[in-house]
Amino acid sequence: MGDFFSNVARYPKYLITIILGVFAALLEPLVQRSSNPVTAISIIGAFISGIITIALILRAMVSPMPLT
Repeated sequence: MGDFFSNVARYPKYLITIILGVFAALLEPLVQRSSNPVTAISIIGAFISGIITIALILRAMVSPMPLT
């Protein structure tokens, strides 16, 4: 039974490793392309617009519905 719990305790470490690997794989091409100033500005703009979009979606999901 102790082996079972030691195996289950390892899963969060695997999950974190997989998530970090996915982020590293996604960010590596963007970092390589950011040497061009136009591309760097477009990457920054896409990042900011993504954050704004997520914030607006979350605000719409959490705010109460107005009574009509």
